[in-house]
Amino acid sequence: MGYFRIMAAIPGFFLSSFFLMLLWGVIAPKVGMVDINYVTSMLITITLWIAIAPLAAVGRKKS
Repeated sequence: MGYFRIMAAIPGFFLSSFFLMLLWGVIAPKVGMVDINYVTSMLITITLWIAIAPLAAVGRKKS
C-alpha cells in the first residue's frame, strides 16, 4: 500500500513545482524579486515536502 502512495505523490510533486514557478513569476516582480526557473522551484518544493512530511505523519497518527 505504501508503494502506491509514493507513486501517487510523484505527479503531485511535479505539478506543485510547476504551479510554484508560475505563481512566483506573477508575484516576484511586484515585490522586487527575481524569477525562478523550474529546477529551482523543484528544489523549493522538495525542501518544503521534506520539512512538512514529518508534521503530517505525526498529525495523522494522533487522529
